[in-house]
Amino acid sequence: MEDKKVTLSQLEQYLSKAAWILKGPVDASDFKVYIFPLLFFKRISDVYDEEYRIALEESGGDQAYALLPEMHRFEIPDGCHWKNIREKTTNVGLAIEKALRGIEKANQEYLYGIFGDAQWSNKNKLTDKLLINLIEHFSMYSLGRENVNPDMLGEAYEYLIKHFADLTNKKAGEFYTPRSVVHLLGLILDPHEGESIYDPACGTGGMLLECVDHLKHNKEDYRTLKLFGQEKNLTSSAIARMNMFLHGIEDFQILRGDTLRSPAFFEADGLKTFDCVIANPPFSLSDWGSENWANDPFGRNIAGVPPQSNGDMAWVQHMVKSMNQNGRMTVVLPHGALFRKGAEGKIRQALLEQDLLEAVIGLGPNIFYGTQLAACVLVFKRKKEKSKKNKVLFIDGSDQVRVGRAQNFLDPTHVDQLFAWYKAFKDVDNYVKVVSFEELKENEFNLNIPLYVEKIIEDSLPAVEEAMKDLKEAWQASLEAEERFKKILEKFIK
Repeated sequence: MEDKKVTLSQLEQYLSKAAWILKGPVDASDFKVYIFPLLFFKRISDVYDEEYRIALEESGGDQAYALLPEMHRFEIPDGCHWKNIREKTTNVGLAIEKALRGIEKANQEYLYGIFGDAQWSNKNKLTDKLLINLIEHFSMYSLGRENVNPDMLGEAYEYLIKHFADLTNKKAGEFYTPRSVVHLLGLILDPHEGESIYDPACGTGGMLLECVDHLKHNKEDYRTLKLFGQEKNLTSSAIARMNMFLHGIEDFQILRGDTLRSPAFFEADGLKTFDCVIANPPFSLSDWGSENWANDPFGRNIAGVPPQSNGDMAWVQHMVKSMNQNGRMTVVLPHGALFRKGAEGKIRQALLEQDLLEAVIGLGPNIFYGTQLAACVLVFKRKKEKSKKNKVLFIDGSDQVRVGRAQNFLDPTHVDQLFAWYKAFKDVDNYVKVVSFEELKENEFNLNIPLYVEKIIEDSLPAVEEAMKDLKEAWQASLEAEERFKKILEKFIK
């Protein structure tokens, strides 16, 4: 095991190779179920050893002191350390399962259920030989804090999430939002020290971590943020929790559950509210729990009941209800949410009448994994600035993309341009329009962007008189040229 600083590219290659070892018996879409828990297990074992060594030095070699729980971030019970697994040659999967459960049990407050429910002892899928290879591969580096700081480990983790999204294009949209889209949402939301951030469909935690990065970038103390997330998928919610720890984040709560049916966060008088609400919820979710919405016990039916076949507007209402008195929110939705009629039209009308919507930003097509759809970003504010009241900003960002072979990309220049337009809140021909409530009303509260941002076709054709004059001049010039050509030709013929 190497005991020296590891570079980011070494770390990325090391993690890719781990996935490669699993290739064959394990489907690419399941790599994450095994790789993430092992990485986390290895990290906390190595950090434990580091803490033990430091405590031993401090105490002049007192082993009992160095083993005290208060010397360690997480407790690792006897027989549950990485080294114990490395010694196994048979029933390795069972040993891993026992070690992971033992660590969860010893750290119930923080790590309960964090390693997910992978079937490590299924020998049809994971033979002892394969697991020994995997453990030996992971043992290549020491992943203590001295060798790998949380920022770098976090980056490598993000790389791994993206890497798996690339490998399993079809399903990736469920748990991975392109980094550039997340960054745009973070810029718009603009979180600050001491604020609470909530993602009701947090996936692997990328949106919450973007808010952390936003504070780091602005030289603010990110440790003062309070992060909250809920996620229905067991694997994703476990990865999100590991992701937080590996990024060195302490103050967070990520709970598993179905947000629309049973939201997880409460205060004395109902749903908990937050300064910032951010999400890329599952698009057009069917069977989302419409039967309970009319009399929603959590008071989220603030604008109407969305159709049973489509939960987009249920997410929006849940998020609006989760904003506190000065709250703001950004949400990614499919374009259909802007113009579908019926129940959704009525909900849009109610939200606009409450003057909660600040901006509609259309993104280019094919930038999300596994879907050709173009998406949009909606920005809501509990209290809009005076100059923005009863107005909505529309941005057509459909051509702010770099076209790729299989997928399009939102590059930093595109993100900067979209954000600059949002900040300016001014009309820009072909791209941006500030629209009054009256105009929205005239259009029956349809938010389809082309209704408001008209593309001006450049009419560069000259007037008829001018064109005739140009034509005559060109005709005259061609006659003269022909005359000259004849004279030259005559010289040669003679």
